[in-house]
Amino acid sequence: MPPKVKTEVAKAVKETVKKTVRAKKVKKVEFKYERSTTSKFKFGAHVGASGGVSNSVINARNLGANSFALFLKSPRKWVSPPISAEEIDKFKSLCEEHGYDPRTDVLPHGSYFINLANPDPEKEEKAFDGFLDDLHRCEQLNIGLYNFHPGSSLDGDHREALERLAKNINRAIKETSFVKIVIENMAGHGNLIGSNLQDIRDVIDIVEDKSRVGVCVDTCHTFAAGYDISTEEKFEAFWKEFDNIVGAEFLSAIHLNDSKAPLGANRDLHQFLGQGFLGLEAFRVVANSPRLHNIPIILETPVGNDDSYYGEEIKLLELLEDKTIDDTEFVEKKEKLSKLGAKERSEHEKKFETKKAKTAKKTAGDDIASLVTKRPKRK
Repeated sequence: MPPKVKTEVAKAVKETVKKTVRAKKVKKVEFKYERSTTSKFKFGAHVGASGGVSNSVINARNLGANSFALFLKSPRKWVSPPISAEEIDKFKSLCEEHGYDPRTDVLPHGSYFINLANPDPEKEEKAFDGFLDDLHRCEQLNIGLYNFHPGSSLDGDHREALERLAKNINRAIKETSFVKIVIENMAGHGNLIGSNLQDIRDVIDIVEDKSRVGVCVDTCHTFAAGYDISTEEKFEAFWKEFDNIVGAEFLSAIHLNDSKAPLGANRDLHQFLGQGFLGLEAFRVVANSPRLHNIPIILETPVGNDDSYYGEEIKLLELLEDKTIDDTEFVEKKEKLSKLGAKERSEHEKKFETKKAKTAKKTAGDDIASLVTKRPKRK
């Protein structure tokens, strides 16, 4: 063998040996929580995507999630860099590797800045551009669902705001191919749209392609808006109302949160499962509701910088499957979690009662002033 060929062969063998050694050194990825293959539900969580959207897949898998949510860009900036082709391919590849169908298991959350109902035309257009950018990102990643807050009428007419919102949804549908636009119900603060079910129905009525619109029900928002879902009977009554007003076919996702604030407080304050005013019974009912099979059920409880607690809550929800209200293990967990949240519930109960008293006093004062104004003058 000629010396030059010998040298080339030796180099090739050496490189092959190096690659083999490197491959052996690569450790198998170990995830903190096992992912259930028997659960009837797609329990998941809102995970971080720092460093690239593809990281969200690993973060979700690490929590044992069967669905997940993420921000496709910074939720507090109007403009963000586009997603690179490399990140798009990596996201798709990781979803396939870990068994997530991006069309059904991933629920991105829209920017908090977006208000498609804004009465100011310039601000409305800016919001639409940000909204459409998110939808395009979804379709680049083959994501089939996109959740967003429906916005506010601000100082404008409420009915006109609903019409503006629906108009912009129609515009967005025409400029995209397949992503379903999922409207989230709200807690009822100020002039927000969507704190009552009729708002959502009114918007859907104006949407032209109803196959491209859906609803995400947030349990905390629902309770804060005055719909009591804390027991099985009340939970079923809410869904009967939902079906009658909105329509069961539009339910596309759930945001699963307990509430720090009492029923009807109109405050969007998420709490850990079982520690708030909803209590663990509400989530036992969720974990035994056939209507919630096969849709993303996303935790948004206040985990701070460490989202590993989501893994514990996912396992708690899976444990609640097939549990009855008098099951000993369930009763013990319910009491334990209730005690953990007792102090915060008491604090928020006092704030709510103070607010109600002030509102009642103001209303009484306004009524008296109105009577005085209307009293006929003596001749």
